[in-house]
Amino acid sequence: QVQLSESGGGLVQAGGSLRLSCTASGRTYSTYDMGWFRQAPGKERVFVAAISRNGGLTYYTDSVKGRFTISRDNAKNIVYLQMNSLKPDDTAVYYCAASFSFPSPNEANYFYWGQGTQVTVSS
Repeated sequence: QVQLSESGGGLVQAGGSLRLSCTASGRTYSTYDMGWFRQAPGKERVFVAAISRNGGLTYYTDSVKGRFTISRDNAKNIVYLQMNSLKPDDTAVYYCAASFSFPSPNEANYFYWGQGTQVTVSS
């Protein structure tokens, strides 16, 4: 079992940057592929990015390509989401999640979820 906890959210102006962290507990963390999702107010939760268990492969939704970077440090049990050139449309609660599938934009393939961290981008 894996427990996930996100941090690093906050308020930032458009064009700014934030780095989200997702810290995992559990010795089997490195066996999971990891993903980031987000849920804007009044909208469904959607896929943002994913990374394979060894960190060698990444996958992004089109709207964040070239702006967001997912990475992981298996020695520290952390997965990151570096977000640059932020836009007001990026405002959402961001969730990390663990899966056995890569790449998987389908949240049904994720078994463990964090509680989320709020990102607000002002114009």
